Amino acid sequence: MTWVRKHLVLILGLLVLVYTFIPIFVVVLMSFNDPASRLIYRFDGFTLHNWANPCEDPSMCEALGRSIQIGLLSTLGATILGTLAAFALVRHSFRGRSVANLVIFLPMAAPEIVLGSSLLALFVGAGFAGQLGFWTILIAHIMFCLSFVVVTVRSRLAGMTDTLEQAAADLYATPAQTFWRVTFPLVFPGILGAALLSFSLSFDDFIITNLNAGNTTTFPMYVWGVAQRGVPMQVNVVGTVMFLVSVVIVVGGELNSRRRAKALS
Repeated sequence: MTWVRKHLVLILGLLVLVYTFIPIFVVVLMSFNDPASRLIYRFDGFTLHNWANPCEDPSMCEALGRSIQIGLLSTLGATILGTLAAFALVRHSFRGRSVANLVIFLPMAAPEIVLGSSLLALFVGAGFAGQLGFWTILIAHIMFCLSFVVVTVRSRLAGMTDTLEQAAADLYATPAQTFWRVTFPLVFPGILGAALLSFSLSFDDFIITNLNAGNTTTFPMYVWGVAQRGVPMQVNVVGTVMFLVSVVIVVGGELNSRRRAKALS
């Protein structure tokens, strides 16, 4: 009993982690499932067929490719615009700066149904009612990912001092040299984190996408559609691959950080 009280926080933390990862374990398990019926979501037998034939339903891979394409493009756009905005908010003083800081949080605080319907009204009012599709989804994703990028990069910039930049200036470095050789490497982890977060949000989004997609189908919309008549097990293969990619990125980043810290020490 004494041991339990001493390690209570650790035990509770492990229980929370196990509870959090249960859905992921189910997805991984179901990626090897050979279902007797697509109408009943249960494990009936082990098979590698789902991994060997991930595109058994061509429409699934088409939707997946479209989601990845939109995710990459929206990540690129939101990261560039958000990084520039974060530098402006942290490094420069201008009229309306406090208002801009407040406005940045609005897309994050607003429910997705409000943001999605507002964007739909904007597109309809601009005359794009009959042209909803890939480009309207992309614009919508850039707009709602932008706030997350600004907040992430801004927190990184706010925690930095200008000591190294001043030292570079004392050594006769030009502003461009100082930025690319000193400032950017220091800010890059925040930019990379913001980009990964943007891609996750874009790839996973359903509500805003559904309102502004027209006849275009992304991967979350495909899953929602087939759920009404039985989810193919290849969906779990995609989920497992995305999870493994995330784990590789996180573990790789952690190992790289430890390697650099060890080299500096």
